[in-house]
Amino acid sequence: MTTTAPPIALALSGGGIRAMAFHLGVLKHMAERGLLERVARISTVSGGSLLMGLIYKSCEFRWPTSQQYLAKTYPLVGEQLCSRSLQAGAFLQLLRPWNWRFCLSRSNLLALELRRSWGLDVPLSAIGTTPEWSINGTTAETGKRFRFKGSEIGDWELGYAQAPSFPLGSALAVSAAFPIGFGPLALRADAYTWKKRAWDAPKGSEQVVDVGKRLHLYDGGLYDNLGAEPFFHPGKQQPKSAGDYIIVSDAGAVLPIGLRSGPLNPFRIKRMMDIMSEQSRSLRIRAFTNYLQSNAGSGAQLLIGTPVAGPKCAEAQFARTFPTSLKRLCGAEFERLAGHGYAVAKSAAICSGAA
Repeated sequence: MTTTAPPIALALSGGGIRAMAFHLGVLKHMAERGLLERVARISTVSGGSLLMGLIYKSCEFRWPTSQQYLAKTYPLVGEQLCSRSLQAGAFLQLLRPWNWRFCLSRSNLLALELRRSWGLDVPLSAIGTTPEWSINGTTAETGKRFRFKGSEIGDWELGYAQAPSFPLGSALAVSAAFPIGFGPLALRADAYTWKKRAWDAPKGSEQVVDVGKRLHLYDGGLYDNLGAEPFFHPGKQQPKSAGDYIIVSDAGAVLPIGLRSGPLNPFRIKRMMDIMSEQSRSLRIRAFTNYLQSNAGSGAQLLIGTPVAGPKCAEAQFARTFPTSLKRLCGAEFERLAGHGYAVAKSAAICSGAA
């Protein structure tokens, strides 16, 4: 009697360039085991979204096979992470006077850099439909998860619109639009037809709705930095699609200990934001951890900083404390971060007993 291997739902967290290198190493281990062909759904946030854009570009905007990933994608993307700084490139866009209008909406500058310098200038409709890819942001107006999936954009509070020509680079910039550093990307909502249906209403009952002239879209990490919500219900602690093997690759930053002194220090406000974000992230992690403990062989949680070579693992300490930015890596930094991702994935015995 033969059994069919369950499809893989893959969530790649945010965390800037640190997350991009870590996830790249995780995927290298998966490719060596021939698991990329089983990936049916992908959900990404921030750095995870940027990485996925580069992975797709490496294979003419189609999901690579395991062999393609090892032979072409991994070395090509690794080289790009060490040769170009997205952060510097985005701000250099201000050297063009016609871009000064984006000074207060700097995610538009990141979108320009992704489209012009990184070659991510194709529309959403150019992306292969298998696996299904959800690029996640956060709607400032509703506080809900804004998604780009296939040719559809929107959130459940606003409604959804068809946007096949929406630029991939702009969708990725939304996903990485961290407050203060980049700020929201302004979307001309009145350029699209938005439709919404009641929560329990059947498909086909959607009604046209007015969402206003503009929407402001932030980093998906504000809502869910794990990127796991499309696959996993934290309240019910169960998958949204029965039978999925869920892999969550989490390269989010660990909350450092300490508080900058001074009652008027503006960093105190940032500290409060970081604490709230850390608590939200921790609750999601605990829910998924409990699900895995109660359902053996149903998924894997890959946490950056996991000591795989003893409690004082130097590579784990280096990775977990590496700063969150979009600056380019040097070769040694890339090798350590990607190598750590590979080692964490290997130690987790992904899909063992699930095939």
